[in-house]
Amino acid sequence: MSQSLKFYFDFLNQSSRALYIFLEASKIPFEAIPISMVKGEHLTGEFRDKVNRFRKLPAITDHGYQLSESVAIFRHLSREKLVPEHWYPRRQLGRSRTDEYLAWQQTNMDVACTDYFQQKWLIPHLQKSRASDNAINNAGKHLEGTLNDFEQLFLTSHKFILGENISFADLSAICEIDQTKSVGFSAFKNRHKLSRWYDLVRDELGPYYKSVQDQFDAALKQSSQREQRQGEAQAQAQAQAVKQ
Repeated sequence: MSQSLKFYFDFLNQSSRALYIFLEASKIPFEAIPISMVKGEHLTGEFRDKVNRFRKLPAITDHGYQLSESVAIFRHLSREKLVPEHWYPRRQLGRSRTDEYLAWQQTNMDVACTDYFQQKWLIPHLQKSRASDNAINNAGKHLEGTLNDFEQLFLTSHKFILGENISFADLSAICEIDQTKSVGFSAFKNRHKLSRWYDLVRDELGPYYKSVQDQFDAALKQSSQREQRQGEAQAQAQAQAVKQ
């Protein structure tokens, strides 16, 4: 049965994973429509005309209304659907504090985590080239500072960012960190508060998180294996050409 809410996503994108987990955990009915960013499926004219004029992921259509940008999608869903209060709580300025983190994330955590992932894996994968050690080192230094800021500014003696209950701020943050962990970055070295918080968030999200994370890891591995096979085939073809 077709759902009025359609969610377009790619698990290689951290915001897609956060919103997918949010939808599943909140029991919001939706139709899941995977889109491959690596293959450029989000750049087609059909995607622009029927899904999102900005050609970005994640995206939704809700009763025909098109919307992009993960934070805008989250707020739309929180207003229009039945969502558990803890994700975006009204009490004790919870929504303001969630908005504060999400605004900080857009110019800090998201920038640093995305840059490291791109330099370490995405750019070499797309360009079929060796990763730049200098670019990775610079991105890593930026990421180190950002994680230190996150730990200092947002993690306290409480279990989660807002207190004792998980919120969308925690969900967004863990998906950002996973983006770098997936390509080998050691996020928890000398960061005990960050490690403790990460474990608490992961355990609280339970099977919703594990399912999406497993699919993310599988997609990353599959893309890497496909690239390796293509490289081996190209090398064999070149060797045959030399023999001839």
